[in-house]
Amino acid sequence: MSTDPLSAPLPELRSTLERICETAVESTRARYALIGVVREGHDGPTDVVSHGVDEAAARRVGRPPDGHGGLRLPIRVHGEAFGTLCLAERRDGRPFGDQDVDTARVLATEAGIAIGNARLYEAAQQRERWIDGSVAVTTALLSGGDAHDALQVVAEQARGLSGSAAGVVLLPADEGGLEIVAVAADRPSTMLGEVVPPDSEIVTELLDGQAVFVADAADDPRTLTASARGYGPVMLLPLQNDGRVLGALVMLRTRGERPFGEDERALAVQFASQAALALMMAEAQRDRERLAVFEDRDRIARDLHDLVVQRLFTTGMMLESAQRGSVVPEVREGVARAVDELDVTIQEIRSAVFALQQGPAEAPAGLRTRVLREISTVAVPLGFTPSHRFVGPVDTLVGDLTGKNLVAALREALSNAFRHAGASRVDVVVDATATLPDGRAGVRLTVADDGVGIPDGGRRSGLRNLRRRAEALGGDSAHGPGIGADGAGTTVVWQAPY
Repeated sequence: MSTDPLSAPLPELRSTLERICETAVESTRARYALIGVVREGHDGPTDVVSHGVDEAAARRVGRPPDGHGGLRLPIRVHGEAFGTLCLAERRDGRPFGDQDVDTARVLATEAGIAIGNARLYEAAQQRERWIDGSVAVTTALLSGGDAHDALQVVAEQARGLSGSAAGVVLLPADEGGLEIVAVAADRPSTMLGEVVPPDSEIVTELLDGQAVFVADAADDPRTLTASARGYGPVMLLPLQNDGRVLGALVMLRTRGERPFGEDERALAVQFASQAALALMMAEAQRDRERLAVFEDRDRIARDLHDLVVQRLFTTGMMLESAQRGSVVPEVREGVARAVDELDVTIQEIRSAVFALQQGPAEAPAGLRTRVLREISTVAVPLGFTPSHRFVGPVDTLVGDLTGKNLVAALREALSNAFRHAGASRVDVVVDATATLPDGRAGVRLTVADDGVGIPDGGRRSGLRNLRRRAEALGGDSAHGPGIGADGAGTTVVWQAPY
């Protein structure tokens, strides 16, 4: 957020300075007067208020020259330079007298007080905005929702609060370095998914817990990524808490914009520290939830093995005994089929028990396997296993970033199916031979069900999440009728380039 004392939230300051200029002209008979206000982070005047000459002309003049009757007085409060009061020569051609100088000094002091008060007010407003932003970030991270959406909130708040063109969140990458996991920008960006290598000087400083400030990304050899070179001033802050660095928060301003001031840096550091604390709390919360899930899975596995399988096995033995005692061929054949079905069911339950007992690190990392894992996970709450089909070499064609987002999109779509749809059938197709609308090759995920569909006025946050993920990769997402009778249910199509 701008700390310009003449910005829109404080129009009364400009009016005050204009009146001071008018008073200066009338009291000293100067041809015109202007006040150049120094904005924080700049060496010279960046804003001009004038009387007796229009603002455009005042900016061209800059200030009346010394000598020839011109008069310049610094505007200071408690030793801090706030600007300059400039008076052109008197209209009668005479030099300024002592009384004129005394009057100008009094007016310069009044201008300094007005600018100082405005800056104090704006600083208080700015601190309040940063505090509100920290609360929004904490709420998003601890809400238990999608982690990517929560990180997106961090990036959006950082961009808006700092008055930047882009806000970026980076987390440690699997291969080392830092990966850009969330981007909020006022223009399309290709930074999402980029990895800053571990040998980067900036990464080293950030992981050491040091803040980094870049005056101009285009001229600094330590620039974060190639995409960042199109920006100007950059502020890079470690997301750290209690000595642990969880990632980094980056704010980038447009080229030619003013650098980040001391007050902004201090507020941003506090914001980053609060965001890091919220990240740690969210991580601990997710760990507790995962532990609860693993404990629940162990309990379900034990119950399935110790109770359900044993009862099915006992039932099978009873049916076999009844089969041997029956003299009716049809009954014997029917019981035999029932026993065979029980045997198949027992094998399926044992496979499910094995899958429930597997830790997440024990499964292969291929996209096909991750998709199957999501389908198996949702089978329990659904009460049935969704059908699935893969088209093309999914594991070799689809890149890691697109794959991770596809799995997240699948999880979102399946979650909607079992939480809201009331479906009795779900079909999943992953097509690695798809052609996107713009002609590029890509992967298309289709999840269709025969449930109740999306009601009018119902929540659509899940669909927005799917669309946001796809668009961040250059793809898109849409939904339509399902696979039930007369189009009942919902079909979600999510696609993105490799």
